[in-house]
Amino acid sequence: MQQPAGSQKKGRPTPTRKEQEAARRRPLVPDDRKAARQAQREAARRAQMETRIALETGDESRMPVRDRGPQKRFARDYVDGKWSLGEWLMLIVVAWLIASFTVTGNFQAQAVMYGVLWAVMGLVLLEAFLRSRGLKKALLARFGEIEPGTVWYGVTRQMQLRRLRMPRPQVARGEEPRR
Repeated sequence: MQQPAGSQKKGRPTPTRKEQEAARRRPLVPDDRKAARQAQREAARRAQMETRIALETGDESRMPVRDRGPQKRFARDYVDGKWSLGEWLMLIVVAWLIASFTVTGNFQAQAVMYGVLWAVMGLVLLEAFLRSRGLKKALLARFGEIEPGTVWYGVTRQMQLRRLRMPRPQVARGEEPRR
C-alpha cells in the first residue's frame, strides 16, 4: 500500500531547537556595511531607472501604481488627444510676473494685467470642469463605472505641459483614445 503524496518521510531527523536557533542566528549588522549600503543604492537606482523607462515607453507593468490600469490609460489618452489652455497656465503666469515687474508705475496697466490673469484662470477652471465632465461620460460609456481618482488624474494631467507629462503621451493631438 502506498502512502499519500504529502505524507512521505523526509529522510532526516528533525533538528533540535538548539540547532534551529543556531541556523537562524546571524549578525544584526552586516560585516561589510559599505558594500551593503552600496548594493542597496544600486538596487534603488536600478528600480528608479526601470520606472523612468516604463514612464517614457508606456510599459504599464513597471509603472507606478497610480498610473496603472485601463481607466488611467484611457484618461491619459483622452486628455493627451485634446488641446488645453491649462497646460499653458504656468507659462502665462511666468510671463505675467515678468510683465508685472516691468510695469510698476502705471496702475491702469496693472489693473488690466490682473484682469487678464483672473480671466485666464477662470477659463482654465471652466475648461477643467468641462473636461472632467466629458471624461466622466467617456469613462462611464467605455467601462460602466469609474475608479476613484481617475477623473482627478485626468484633470491634473491636463494642467501639465505636454512635453513634461509622465507617462509620455501615447496619442497625438486630435486622435481618439486607443482601444
